[in-house]
Amino acid sequence: MTTLVLQNPLLTATETRPKPTLPPHNNITTAGGSAQKRGTYYISCAGKQDDYHATLKALNSKGRFPRKSLGQHYMLNSEINDQLSDAADVKEGDVVLEIGPGTGSLTNVLLNAGATVLAIEKDPHMVALVRERFSSRDRFKVLQEDFVKCHVRSHMSSLFQSTESLKSSAGYAKVVANIPFNISTDVVKQLLPMGDIFTEVVLLLQEETAVRLVEPVLRTSEYRPINIFVNFYSEPEYKIKVPRTNFFPQPKVDAAIVTFKLKQATDYPSVGSTKSFFSMVNSAFNEKRKMLRKSLQHLCTSLEIEKALGDVGLPTTSRPEELTLDDFVKLHNLITEL
Repeated sequence: MTTLVLQNPLLTATETRPKPTLPPHNNITTAGGSAQKRGTYYISCAGKQDDYHATLKALNSKGRFPRKSLGQHYMLNSEINDQLSDAADVKEGDVVLEIGPGTGSLTNVLLNAGATVLAIEKDPHMVALVRERFSSRDRFKVLQEDFVKCHVRSHMSSLFQSTESLKSSAGYAKVVANIPFNISTDVVKQLLPMGDIFTEVVLLLQEETAVRLVEPVLRTSEYRPINIFVNFYSEPEYKIKVPRTNFFPQPKVDAAIVTFKLKQATDYPSVGSTKSFFSMVNSAFNEKRKMLRKSLQHLCTSLEIEKALGDVGLPTTSRPEELTLDDFVKLHNLITEL
């Protein structure tokens, strides 16, 4: 294990000083210990360090510093990028959607694995950087867009139609991405219902979020509608923990790799209408302290809800955080039949 120290000019600069730039990597020195001091990032990189130097060199070449407003935290450890690719089993001929390629360290791994990569990047400077870096690769395309506002289906359809080698493929793709933590929920909500396009989604998420999405615990404040959503549309799995020391700048939390194996529509829980189902789930959790016989009164009477709960095998005093996905499905189907 080698610990690298990178001076952070932003923590010591004032607003009246010139815009700081990253120090060249020949100014980086080794140091012992893992504590964090004011004005200094301590970054531990195990194993290969190609992405450490490549990332800093790329940022320096454009005079860029990670922007907090965009949630930019760049991966410095090549092994983590390899593990992201391996988690999705990326291989020759695959089509991969990458969200926020940054300096292209993960993109490079995906391309070297033989995949065709469509990258969506919001930062125009990073778009220019990866477009230049991979200008000689004919299996790479980057679009400057805000992912949570873009038309993923349209972009993927255009990619399959425009790329001759993909026209005869099965028409499925994978998502592999190190995404900004602040858009995690939005990305999950946007991608998981797309089992007709993607077979799996592999994301590097904040560890707390990863645990909450994959291992929901009933009867806790952390159990939310997103847990019902995730398990309705996918089979999630927590893979590995990624310490915060692998990022630049170092975030305040650790991360984790999570895989979501997307279900086909025929494998979704049987409900008459997904819109009606999730509307009921959201209504239940909007007043989660109330019993369901109270929070769902706009759907039918309290007595009818109590009877439906009894028929499902649940107490008439049940609250939303006490119901599993299967419980909600059964309850919804009984209520909609009334």
